[in-house]
Amino acid sequence: MKKVDARGLSCPEPVIRAKNAMESGDKEYEILVDNVVAKENVSRFATHQGYQVQATEQGDDILLRLTR
Repeated sequence: MKKVDARGLSCPEPVIRAKNAMESGDKEYEILVDNVVAKENVSRFATHQGYQVQATEQGDDILLRLTR
């Protein structure tokens, strides 16, 4: 499972980092973001790529678990 720490990054950088991770061909990813806009954009992108998205708040951060 690839893990991506996209905290502190403005869009579209979290989406680009998620996309780059997805090129590895794994079936699961964890993307850590720190704002709602990044959560929504990464979730939307992952859904369009055929992944299911589960979001979990961890204090000020949001962990997105992407599974295929």
